[in-house]
Amino acid sequence: MKRIDNIKDDQGKLHQRYKELVEQAYNFRQTDSALSDISEYRAIKLLDKLNKLKYLAR
Repeated sequence: MKRIDNIKDDQGKLHQRYKELVEQAYNFRQTDSALSDISEYRAIKLLDKLNKLKYLAR
């Protein structure tokens, strides 16, 4: 059970970071499209990690 708890904690942290990156990408969209694209790319990579952890937590 300890391993599943660690995965859940990691999921929470990554989900919070994902939300921050998506918000940051949205805010940069009007001013700097390059920074917006970078933030969006990082968010997509985090989403991939979240999906892997979701699979492991089952």
